[in-house]
Amino acid sequence: MVQVKTVSDVVDSNESDRLLEVVLAALDEMKGVDVRVIDVRELTSITDRMVIVSGTSTRHVKALAEHVVLQAKQQGYKPLGVEGEDVAEWVLVDLVDVVVHVMMPEIRDFYALEKLWSVGNRNNASA
Repeated sequence: MVQVKTVSDVVDSNESDRLLEVVLAALDEMKGVDVRVIDVRELTSITDRMVIVSGTSTRHVKALAEHVVLQAKQQGYKPLGVEGEDVAEWVLVDLVDVVVHVMMPEIRDFYALEKLWSVGNRNNASA
């Protein structure tokens, strides 16, 4: 089946790609560990992509999340919300088209979001 895209779809897709680039650059700058991108457009309407990254300490987790928010704002993307900064074992940054999960490794292993969101598609989680 041929998928027909409107101009709005293309613009939205380009903006989503640009936002993802901003997020990945911010995580790279702050030395995020084991960054994974999961395309969830075919699985849910809440977001286009999920980015999962580990920090080496709660301070690192918080710094990663804060840097993502700062870089996104500087590029004109306003976060819808940020959750978990107080404990900083798992901080969620909701940028609408991209949701970023910054986690301590043990929390990440326990919840296994990559496995949960990649059900039915073994090639979905990528670096």
